[in-house]
Amino acid sequence: MIIKGIEGMDSGSITSQIQQGGKFVIYTYCFSVILMTFRRSSNIYFIRADENAVAKGLKFTLLSAVVGWWGIPWGPIYTIGALITNLRGGKDVTAEVMASISEQSA
Repeated sequence: MIIKGIEGMDSGSITSQIQQGGKFVIYTYCFSVILMTFRRSSNIYFIRADENAVAKGLKFTLLSAVVGWWGIPWGPIYTIGALITNLRGGKDVTAEVMASISEQSA
């Protein structure tokens, strides 16, 4: 599991950031090649309380908006789903990541 944004942080500082409003998110994206469409998830990103989750996932949103539409029929469907997810700040996976961190430190 790759988590971006926690470099140099220990579990105590991560927990402190979570309590202040930080979260772990996954962004979705899709791309189409002729008639095939691929839907993928990003690595996990740690969004600190003072960061904008929508801005952090902008590259995935733009990728989907440019190259996601072209596969029929799933291209438009997956693209719209990715855009909605990313423009809402990504999929929050904080509970799952914190549970995993707790297991590893125990």
